[in-house]
Amino acid sequence: MQTSPESCPALVLNADFRPLSYFPLSLWPWQEAVKAVFLDRVNIVSEYDRTVRSPSVEMRLPSVIALKEFIALSRRPAFTRFNVFLRDRFACQFCSGSYATPELTFDHIVPRSRGGRTTWLNVVTACQTCNLLKGNRLPRESGMYPKRQPYQPTTLQLQENGRRFPPNYLHQSWRDFLYWDSELEQG
Repeated sequence: MQTSPESCPALVLNADFRPLSYFPLSLWPWQEAVKAVFLDRVNIVSEYDRTVRSPSVEMRLPSVIALKEFIALSRRPAFTRFNVFLRDRFACQFCSGSYATPELTFDHIVPRSRGGRTTWLNVVTACQTCNLLKGNRLPRESGMYPKRQPYQPTTLQLQENGRRFPPNYLHQSWRDFLYWDSELEQG
């Protein structure tokens, strides 16, 4: 039985053959990948066994594509809830517990009601229990101090953190590109 084209996304690499992003993994649906091939915007690096046909063309679906033009990544990532969680590796900075994204929130070290701002340097990932326990108090009042001081990460730091959380599904053809600079096993 042949797999559905919908289950054949393409891993998108920058022109330097590194993924555009690790978390979320840079994937395009098969239609976008095929369109980019025909517009000559990408090179096909690897293919699935699955083919698609039109009246005039038959082609194997790309599993890995590389952009022809390099896209420079922003040195400063956007300040978003998700990027705060990624910076803190999805771990509560008070109890060190690891949680799924829906179970996380963020805590203002200096509460907003006390003049604290919502910035990289004043916000940390917290589980709901610790966030409620700390409440509207300063660390010295609550006795709750973050395990690591908050900092403004670079895009590269977030990429590195994202590599620690592989997606549920990795096609075999993607592995060399996701972990190409990892240390090889010696046998």
